[in-house]
Amino acid sequence: MGSADLAATTGYLIAAAHHGVPVLLDGLMSVACALSAERMEPGVSAWFAAGHRSTEPAQSLALSKLGVEPILDLGLRLGEGSGAVAAVPLVRSAVALLRDVALLEELGA
Repeated sequence: MGSADLAATTGYLIAAAHHGVPVLLDGLMSVACALSAERMEPGVSAWFAAGHRSTEPAQSLALSKLGVEPILDLGLRLGEGSGAVAAVPLVRSAVALLRDVALLEELGA
């Protein structure tokens, strides 16, 4: 049993994956919805990343089941998307590195 917001989140995750939109998960409830989405539509979890590992043991179990390694593991227990928000600068930095840093062969080395 669950609430409408959890059902909507699960549907959102499935739709995002179908449209090729990556999703940054945060905390136990979003990861539980991701696990439900993966059970309903195998393969959608390839579009999910975890912003952080919370202190909730169930979140670690669900991440393991999904095969998703969190970007941050700081022992956060704040909620309200704080772990995902903390991970955003790292994600942006990774994108910038992939987009803007030249490869050795491009430098003529």
